[in-house]
Amino acid sequence: MTSRGLWAAGSLLCALALAGCGDFSRFQTAAPSAASPVKPNRMVAQTPAAEREHERILSSYGGAYDDPKLGALIGKTVDRLVAASDRPDQAYRVTILNSGAVNAFALPTGQLYVTRGLIALASDTSELSSVLSHEMAHVLAKHASIREDQARQAAVVTRVVTDMGNDPDLTALALAKTKLTMASFSRAQEFEADGIGVGISARARFDPYGAARFLASMERNAALKAGKASLDPRAQDFLSSHPATPERVQNAQNSARQFTSPQGGERDRETYLAAIDNIVYGEDPSEGFVRGRRFLHPKLGFTFAAPDTFTLDNTAQAVIGVREGGTQAMRFDVVRVPAEQTLVDYLNSGWMENVDKGSAEELTINGFPGASATAHGDQWQFKVYALRFGSDVYRFIFASRQKTTESERNARETVNSFRRLTLAETQAARPLRIKVITVQPGDTVESLSHRMAGVDRPAERFRILNGLDAHAQVKARDRVKIVVD
Repeated sequence: MTSRGLWAAGSLLCALALAGCGDFSRFQTAAPSAASPVKPNRMVAQTPAAEREHERILSSYGGAYDDPKLGALIGKTVDRLVAASDRPDQAYRVTILNSGAVNAFALPTGQLYVTRGLIALASDTSELSSVLSHEMAHVLAKHASIREDQARQAAVVTRVVTDMGNDPDLTALALAKTKLTMASFSRAQEFEADGIGVGISARARFDPYGAARFLASMERNAALKAGKASLDPRAQDFLSSHPATPERVQNAQNSARQFTSPQGGERDRETYLAAIDNIVYGEDPSEGFVRGRRFLHPKLGFTFAAPDTFTLDNTAQAVIGVREGGTQAMRFDVVRVPAEQTLVDYLNSGWMENVDKGSAEELTINGFPGASATAHGDQWQFKVYALRFGSDVYRFIFASRQKTTESERNARETVNSFRRLTLAETQAARPLRIKVITVQPGDTVESLSHRMAGVDRPAERFRILNGLDAHAQVKARDRVKIVVD
């Protein structure tokens, strides 16, 4: 990361999140698991390109999520959908991804991917079947193959831009725009996949309105996230690449009406809730996780806390913090620094431009050797800290529009909060999970949401998780989902 790249960025958050200066992959203490694909009774044709893409997806989304009970439910669901499709000979392999993002996608070969975040959000099997049948429809209509061809053409454009571009910011912008274009199916393709998918679900005897209901849930979930948008590719959700417009929801409802029968279709809610009971919710602590303003990494054994007014986001490259209003931000990552190089020399080594070399000084933070320095740009002032922790060097980069007493204090207090986790804290650091409970007489949305742990806006999140609109109430003996630690 160079200061030129930071100064030129229109958004400080983009600059801090996308600058590839740290080796944050070293935070990931467990290699992604390639286990647990959900395999119906057919074999998906493997190609070298598909295998490479499969490994890339596993790496990007935290590996595969191993849950035999959930895998069995998805396997049965896919078998029913395949039998009801126009191509029962088409093979599929489903992999559950260990990611809290709400996403699903398909490769042209028939490899389907669904995140545990999407599974946790769905309220019954018909909603999950609507997503699986939608992705199957992309394969059947060869949308994924068409997009793969477009991606190959884009790769040629990318090489030309890379070879010819002298301005790294313009080059990065061109590449980002190309990738964003390739990430989305066309509006017509989405409508077509919705229509095919609803038909497959209906013929498989699932409730055909599951698609419209789940699109609405995903929209509400995305709106809840809107206040804390993430730049982490792992956090990109289904609606990022499958935009849900009112017309699309209406289209799904219209398609469902064509298949409505007096008997209706199965929602299979009880079976579904039993299968997702105890599923991990949100971040997986093995890669570090955020709880409020605190970041904890139990495997590596450290923690720190951001200032009161900051929101933290654990991305694939770094932990990013942004102050309310966007006037201050921070980045925390890990870098390789030779043991023989002093931290002052590292800060002055040129990895970041416009560092005031006279400002670099050695210091000690909670027993860890460290160093700090300042840097200045046209629009932002930077304070940088480097700390040795074991064989690694951790780096805090703080940026503010103006150097103020508050910004200085925020940087100092955050760095001073960096410490080892206690044994009790390490043992207590466990993932949040979905727990399915029975509503008792007297329970309300508000009282049940108070039992939720580790989530913001619990009442809204409870409603979204359980498919309840703003005015719906729970009834005694209903089965509902809550988040617990």
